[in-house]
Formats: sequence, structure tokens, C-alpha cells
Amino acid sequence: MDRLDAMQAFVRVVETGSFTKAAETLQASKTRVTQLVQQLETHLRVKLLHRTTRRVNVTADGAAYYERVVRLLGDLDDAETSLSAASASPRGRLRVDVPAPLASLVLVPALPDFHARYPEIQLDLGASDRKVDLVDENVDCVVRGGELTDPSLRARHVADLPLGVYAAPAYLARAGTPAHPQALEDGLHRIVSYRSSRIRSTLMSPLRRGGEEVRVQGRHALSVDDGNAYLAAGVAGLGVLWLPHYMAHAPLARGELVRLFEDWRLDAMPLYVAFPPSRHVSRKLRVFIDWIVTLMAQHAPAIQPPQVPAPT
Repeated sequence: MDRLDAMQAFVRVVETGSFTKAAETLQASKTRVTQLVQQLETHLRVKLLHRTTRRVNVTADGAAYYERVVRLLGDLDDAETSLSAASASPRGRLRVDVPAPLASLVLVPALPDFHARYPEIQLDLGASDRKVDLVDENVDCVVRGGELTDPSLRARHVADLPLGVYAAPAYLARAGTPAHPQALEDGLHRIVSYRSSRIRSTLMSPLRRGGEEVRVQGRHALSVDDGNAYLAAGVAGLGVLWLPHYMAHAPLARGELVRLFEDWRLDAMPLYVAFPPSRHVSRKLRVFIDWIVTLMAQHAPAIQPPQVPAPT
């Protein structure tokens, strides 16, 4: 028995609650994972897991062993990367999921810099707005906008993304340019609705000016669950958008969107990096998180919307 392989298999079974899912994330057969855990139990002379037809549950001894093994594997990873060569260049596979617009507009264009700094890190990047199960899908971290809905996750606050209200010139020519946010409630106007299982509140942040606050409900002809589709719908003239400024920067410069209510203030959207509480924060994950923080600090001033006048 390779004790290290057995411990890694045991940890994945505990975290996923399934031999099948553990085998998938380890890219091994279910039989191999089962054998490793059984050999580990034989070696320790302790039952680590309760197996049922539906679920695998950890025993009391198994839970205590799991906590020590996670720390041990983490210490081993740190010991390897603390060597001079590895310390200068952390290595390994890193699985990350980020919102699709943030990936295409900010992260991916900046990745040549990341890979130049850390050439030994293999980045598996998922670009989606869906809710990701970090444990079951063996994802190291996610980058998410809005308040987190899972309080069990560990998270680092990365940035606060300024928001604005935008519409396409073609839409404004058809429905009229609203002078006040309340005008969006009348029968002529439509919004594009964004729905997400991850964000407690909607994207439609209230607008404030002085002591006045307006919460727009609005009517929509289209509802989407993807940020890129949401932006495309607004550019196509299907309704008014609430957008982080970084998403609106290029369409504004091209004349595809117009910013509305510039003298009104909207609450910024928090941006977080989140990861499982039981997952050891390896050196490769730490440098990625630090890189994200630096990247957003550099881009936030640069991606404020240019002052493009509304059509008259």
C-alpha cells in the first residue's frame, strides 16, 4: 500500500461523500479507491467510514484522522514548495471557476503575466455564473460577485465593483431616455432581468441621490442567468441593464451603450475569492489569490466608464 495515495483517497471520499465521486476527481477507478481505503483501515486497525447504499459517512475515529491527514498533506505540500526552486515557482494543477464576463474581459487577457510568473502552475479555468459545489467538483476556489450564499466557505474580499445603469442607443430611441429612475416603471420601458442562485439580492441595486432612494422593479421581456448573455441582451436593445463598469467599458467606447443616471449613486458589488473550509491553502492557491487581488486593484481605476454623452 502506498500510504500517501491511501490518505489522499480517504480525504477525497470524506469530502465528496462517495467512492465514485472521489474516484472521478482523482482520475482513478472506484475499485482502486475502495482498495486504498480498505488497506488504510487494515493498516490502522480502525474503521474510518460507514458505508451505506446511498452515502458514505465518516466515523468518529475517521473524522479525527481526517483532520490530521488534511494538515499532514498540507504540510507535505508546503515542505515540497519550500525548497528553493519550488518556492520560486509553485507548481501543480489549480482548478478555478470565475464569472464568464470577468474571465473574458479581465482574467484571461492578464493570464500571460500570471503564467510568466508561475510557469509550473496548470490552471483549469471554468468560466460560468452557475453555483459550483467546490467539494464535489474538486474545485480549489471560485471568484464570485455579490454576497456569498454559503456561510461555510472561507472567503477573501477582493474588490468592490462599481455599478451603473446602461441602455443601448437603439433602445433609448424607441422607449425614450428616462430622466429619473422612476420612469423605468412606466409601460414603455423594459429591463433585462438577471437571475442567479448565488446572489441573495438582485443585480438591480437601488439608486440614491441626496436623500432620495429609488428601487426599480421594472418589467422585463427577457431573463438570463449568464453575464455575457445579459450584456449581449442590453447591447441588442432588449432593455436597461445594471452593470459593473468593467463590463460596460468597451461597449461604451464603441457607442453600443449609454450610461444613465450619472448623478445617482449605486452600491458597489463585492467580489470574493471563496474556497472550502477544509481545503488546505497551498502555495499555488495563495499566489493565485494574491494575483487576483493585485489584478483587480490595477484594473479598477482603468475600467471606470469613459464619459460618453447621451444622444440628444
